[in-house]
Amino acid sequence: MKKAAFITLALVSAFATAQTANNSAYKAAHDKAEANYKAAKERCEKLKDNAQDVCEEEAKVAQAQAERDAVAKHKNTGNELQRADRKLAEAKFELAQEKCDDLSGDAKDSCQAQARSMKANMATTTAGDGRTAVLVDNGTGAAVAGSAADVRDRTAAAADRAGDRTAAALDRAGDRTAAATANAREKASDVAANAKEKTSDMAANAKEKTADATGTAKAAMSDTMITAKVKADMAADKTVKAMDVHVETQKGVVMLSGFVPSKAEAERAVELAKGVQGVTDVKSSIQVKK
Repeated sequence: MKKAAFITLALVSAFATAQTANNSAYKAAHDKAEANYKAAKERCEKLKDNAQDVCEEEAKVAQAQAERDAVAKHKNTGNELQRADRKLAEAKFELAQEKCDDLSGDAKDSCQAQARSMKANMATTTAGDGRTAVLVDNGTGAAVAGSAADVRDRTAAAADRAGDRTAAALDRAGDRTAAATANAREKASDVAANAKEKTSDMAANAKEKTADATGTAKAAMSDTMITAKVKADMAADKTVKAMDVHVETQKGVVMLSGFVPSKAEAERAVELAKGVQGVTDVKSSIQVKK
């Protein structure tokens, strides 16, 4: 009896010693997590706006994770582990929500939905006493209880990856849309420039043709006027008989022809033609009658 009592006392003493060691180790881990959180939060204060909020939530997640690890290692009881898991899930959810604030529209709605789904999955795995069992094949055909925490971690990681993929896909879609819009604008600009250039060329050609036609008309009108003026001057002159001389003008050059009774009349006809404004040259083929 005395020996049995001694063994029992020794076991109780050993258990108490181990419990005390576990409590001390837990407190040390808890204090370290708290100190790390304060240091991280101080670093976050250097940031601004939502970047600061995200930084602080990341610090809370790190603290909750460290607290949860400390409980699992040194106080592995159902209720305390459940509370630690719930606190970690809440911290991760708040972090996901803060990250969603940087998005907008459908991207933000999708991000928030994934955050809620992640929280729901974590809540399911922490139901009961915080030790929800997952059957895992150990290779021998027996079923053993796996840690629900592992499942929660994998779920959270999968949700984070899904969120990252969604954000990346949205970014790529936005880039492709922006590139397509830029290309469309560039093509539209090129078409407009080509159309403007063609219109300008057509206008220039039309103007040039109009100028040529106008110049031709002016030239024709000028030749007619020169011819009429030469004939009028000959009719008014006493030496020249207008009926004897034929007058024709081409581009300012007056061409005289016909038969006159004297050389003096032929010379006078040439002299009168040269005196008309606009005449550039006079060519005479007038013949004197014999």
